[in-house]
Amino acid sequence: MNPVRILGALLTALFLALAGSARAQTLVIESWRTEDKAIWEQRIIPAFQRQHPGITIKFAPTARELYDQTLSTRLDNHIAGDLIACRPFDASLALFLRGHLMAIDDLKNLAHFPPASRIAWQTDDGRQTFCMPIASVMHGIFYNKAIFRRLGLSVPPDQAAWFALMQRVAQAPGVAPLALGTADRWESHQLLFTSIGPSHWGGEAGRRRLLRGEIGLTDPGFIGAWETLSRLADFLPRGYASMGYEDAMELFGQGLAAMRPGGSWEIASLQAYRPLELGVFPPPVLHAGRPCQVSDHLDIGMGINPRSQHLQAARTFLDWLGSAEFTQLYANAAVGFYPLADHPVTLADPLAREMMGWRQRCQTTVRLNAQRLNRGEPDMEDAFWTVNAMVVNRRLTPEQAARRLQRELARRQGTQPLPQ
Repeated sequence: MNPVRILGALLTALFLALAGSARAQTLVIESWRTEDKAIWEQRIIPAFQRQHPGITIKFAPTARELYDQTLSTRLDNHIAGDLIACRPFDASLALFLRGHLMAIDDLKNLAHFPPASRIAWQTDDGRQTFCMPIASVMHGIFYNKAIFRRLGLSVPPDQAAWFALMQRVAQAPGVAPLALGTADRWESHQLLFTSIGPSHWGGEAGRRRLLRGEIGLTDPGFIGAWETLSRLADFLPRGYASMGYEDAMELFGQGLAAMRPGGSWEIASLQAYRPLELGVFPPPVLHAGRPCQVSDHLDIGMGINPRSQHLQAARTFLDWLGSAEFTQLYANAAVGFYPLADHPVTLADPLAREMMGWRQRCQTTVRLNAQRLNRGEPDMEDAFWTVNAMVVNRRLTPEQAARRLQRELARRQGTQPLPQ
C-alpha cells in the first residue's frame, strides 16, 4: 500500500479515536446501597449503554451508615459524583436548598410519575422537583407457611385475631410467635410502629393531620399504636432486648419463629433460606371490615450534582430512569423495590407481586415522621427509634412515650402546616 495512504489512514483512525474519546463521558453514581452494585453493573448500566454508548456509568456506593455524612462532605468539597441517590423527604431537600441538587422539572419522563410519588423529592410548595423517583418499599408480616399449616393457623383478619394466633403459637414448643429484637432500635420503629400504627391513627389522613398540627402524638390513635407495641413484647423471642436485626432474621429463616414484621426489601434475603416456605400478609387492621393500611414508603430517587462536568449526559441518564425500560428492569432486578412510575410492570417474583397488589386493595401511606418531622438537630428519627424500643422493652408506658415524643416534636419546625 502507498505509504502516504497508510499514513493518512493512521491519522484518520487516530482522529476518530480522539474524537470518540472526547465524546465519551463517565458519570459516577453516589449511593448508600452497596448491596445493589451487581444489579447496576450487570443489568441496569449495560441496558442504558446499549442506547447511549458514549456515556459510561460507574456505580460507586458508600456504606449505608457513612453515606449521608461522607456525601455531604464530598459535595461541600466539590468532589462528589455526578448522580446522587436521594434519600426521601428532608435529607434530600436539605441538599437541594444548599445547592447540591438540580431542579429537574423539565425532564420529559418526569410526567410518568403521579404527584403522590414526587412529594418525597419536592420543595414544600411542590413547585420544584429535584430527584427522579425510583422506588418505594412496603411493610408487612412475613410468615412461615409450614408452621401455620402444622398449627392449623390462617392469616388473621384483624389485630384481635392476630394476638389470638400468637397466643396459640406461644403454646407450641420451640417456636417464637414473632421474630424481632430491639437491640438495634430502628426495627421497633420502622418494622413495627410505622407498619402497624397507621391502622390506629388513620393512615395517610392521620399523618397529614399531625403535619398540619390538628392532632399531636398524644392523640388516642398514637397511644393505641404504642399500646399494641407494648403487648407484642409477650410474643417476642427470649432475650429479644439484646437481639439484633441479623439475629432476628436468622431465627425466622431457620424456622424458629412463625412470623416476622419486615419490609419488602427483605424478600430476596429471606428466600435464600431453605426450606423456608415464605408467605406474607398486610399489617393486621385494628378492626375487621376496615380497609387495610400499608406503609408504601417512598424510598429512593436520584438527582444531579450541579457541579457535574457532564450535565447533559447526567440529564440523559436521569430521564432514562423514568422510562418504561428502566421501570421494568429495576422492579425485577431489585426485588421488593416497587416502581413509582405509571408504566405497566410485570413482576416475576410471586411474593413481590403479591405485596405490590396491596396498592390496589389497601390504603397507603409513608413512614410517619419521614416528611418535615425530622427537621432539626438531632432529628426525630433517632428519638422515635429510642422511644419505640423502650416501649417494646416496657421501659416506657404508651402514655409516657406519647408525651416524650410530643415534647420533642414541639421543639421542631416540622410542625408547621402543610400547604393546602
